[in-house]
Amino acid sequence: VQLVESGGGSVQAGGSLRLSCAASALTYCMSWFRRAPGQEREGVATRNRYGSTNYADSVKGRFTISADNAKNTLYLQMNSLKLDDTAIYYCAARQSWPCELRSSYTSWGQGTQVTVSS
Repeated sequence: VQLVESGGGSVQAGGSLRLSCAASALTYCMSWFRRAPGQEREGVATRNRYGSTNYADSVKGRFTISADNAKNTLYLQMNSLKLDDTAIYYCAARQSWPCELRSSYTSWGQGTQVTVSS
């Protein structure tokens, strides 16, 4: 599965961004991860084929993962952005259950940079 992220950029704290991940095909499990400077990769949100979603505690209530099956595109709507949300955001795909942030993913995009400033 080929994945290409877009939509990153610079935004002030409190602002919003929507990331997109164009996929050659949407798989059973599609997720967003991020890596902040000097930190390990962190799971952000997952969405399975049936629309069930799961979020990291750090983004619950602020981020929403969704998908457009007709366009083979995964989205991440990010609201109320904080300085700590600054990171490279990656889209990832997994073919089978379980669809969890700690699962192993077989396909990854190249990432898109999100920078939140005060």
